[in-house]
Amino acid sequence: MRRYGKHTDEDDIRTRPGRRNTRPRTNIRPKHEDAAEGLVLTVDRGRLTCLVEDRVVMAMKARELGRKAAVVGDRVALVGDLSGRKDTLARIVRIAERTSVLRRTADDDDPYERVVVANADQLAVVTALADPEPRPRLIDRCLVAAYAGGLDPLLVLTKSDLAPPDKLLELYGHLDIPYVVTSREELQNGTAVARVREQLDGKITAFVGHSGVGKTTLVNALVPQEQRRTTGHVNAVTGRGRHTTTSALALPLAGSDGWVIDTPGIRSFGLNHVDPSRVIHAFPDLEPGTEGCPRACSHDEPDCALDAWVAEGHADPARLYSLRRLLATRERKEGD
Repeated sequence: MRRYGKHTDEDDIRTRPGRRNTRPRTNIRPKHEDAAEGLVLTVDRGRLTCLVEDRVVMAMKARELGRKAAVVGDRVALVGDLSGRKDTLARIVRIAERTSVLRRTADDDDPYERVVVANADQLAVVTALADPEPRPRLIDRCLVAAYAGGLDPLLVLTKSDLAPPDKLLELYGHLDIPYVVTSREELQNGTAVARVREQLDGKITAFVGHSGVGKTTLVNALVPQEQRRTTGHVNAVTGRGRHTTTSALALPLAGSDGWVIDTPGIRSFGLNHVDPSRVIHAFPDLEPGTEGCPRACSHDEPDCALDAWVAEGHADPARLYSLRRLLATRERKEGD
């Protein structure tokens, strides 16, 4: 057995190269001006599935993008292998400016915001009228996030065969939000699907809702070629469902240029990232009345000019009540 001392002069000893010397460095990079445009369909552990023309391409984010992450709905520029063949990987080198962003935080005290969907035209808030019971505070929070992110809201009420929609519709009537009421029988025979499609044609629509409300069942009915698992059930004790969708996914609406984005079921919707001053933009009939408000007015304090504006007959008092209810959602938990 050969032994080497501390100071050997043998020249046949193998030295392990350092890590910095194992990868050859190069300054050659694909030309960004040659990048192809694509749409992010889904994101899974750092791998992004993108649609490039008519091909589905797997990609990863380029290092030069830094901490900026692409999300479902993003329009991106890709370089590299764009063939879409198995085991090929492209690289995302640019993320286009977003027209809208749906964000949420884990709770109202969490400073870290999560971008759920980009570039959606509207947000379909799906809620069951029973089994599980409606959670108006959670609906309010989704509406605030939609208004703050530049999305038009749409209410989709399911399971009307179990409970009437009148009470819930009365609560949101003064917000002038379009809505569709569906039953389980109507979903099966297709009549409800046709009514929902009328609100989706030509638009990119993100679907949100807490677990068990039938959101993924509705998405499967709208996009029958892409069946997502719907085996979740509602817990008899908590009244909450089990998540059946684990990642957001963009799906083309059959026979239309619209898109449906199915998102994971939510149990909370934090609004720490929302600037309350942006919510007033969703109330164009009230917005002119804020000109006389004191600086940094919360629109729910004694000096708020909106009280006088409404008292003078410029807007419906119920609209001011709705605005203040939405603004107060950050002070209340969803289950209240």
